[in-house]
Amino acid sequence: MSSDAVVFVVDDDEAVRQSTAWLIESIGLKVTTFTSADEFLENFNHQQGCIVMDVRMPGMSGLEAQEEMKNRGITLPLIFITGHGDVPMAVRALKRGAFDFIEKPFNDQLLLDSVQRGLKHNSEAMESLIRNKSIDKRISALTPREKEVMMRVTEGKPNKVIAHELSVSIKTIEVHRARMMEKMEAGSVAELVKISLLSSQR
Repeated sequence: MSSDAVVFVVDDDEAVRQSTAWLIESIGLKVTTFTSADEFLENFNHQQGCIVMDVRMPGMSGLEAQEEMKNRGITLPLIFITGHGDVPMAVRALKRGAFDFIEKPFNDQLLLDSVQRGLKHNSEAMESLIRNKSIDKRISALTPREKEVMMRVTEGKPNKVIAHELSVSIKTIEVHRARMMEKMEAGSVAELVKISLLSSQR
């Protein structure tokens, strides 16, 4: 989990906002608070972390904020805090991609557990994004012939068969294969297959 991760607490009720912030800070996490969704959106600078937001607020509601975040490409896990009467609204938010919702008055540990899961989810998503960009960069460095060799190697075909299929010598395949494995940063065929699978799953 990144040490730069921030928990953004968005609530118009000052008492709830401050008590929530103190609770989260008590386990050593960084917290930034906002009095409204508008204020959050104006100041958010694409940091890592997660968001704890009240569903019902004056001005922009939690659901409206969720839609606006989607439009702006803000993908942080969103945990809604909701009063009992707002549960149907929170369920709609979950269906639209919210990470969790917690009813007031909430159990402190329940909120902390949800925040920890949200931060872990965000951290894993960032790692996946970085890994995918790295894989894309490696694949783009391959020549067309190296890509052909890679495809056949991941299918489990030996050099002799690949050479026959591509109408070249085994020695030529060995050279292409060595360069391809180096560019893909794969130490074995098994590792190459795993990288290839990660690429094809997107």
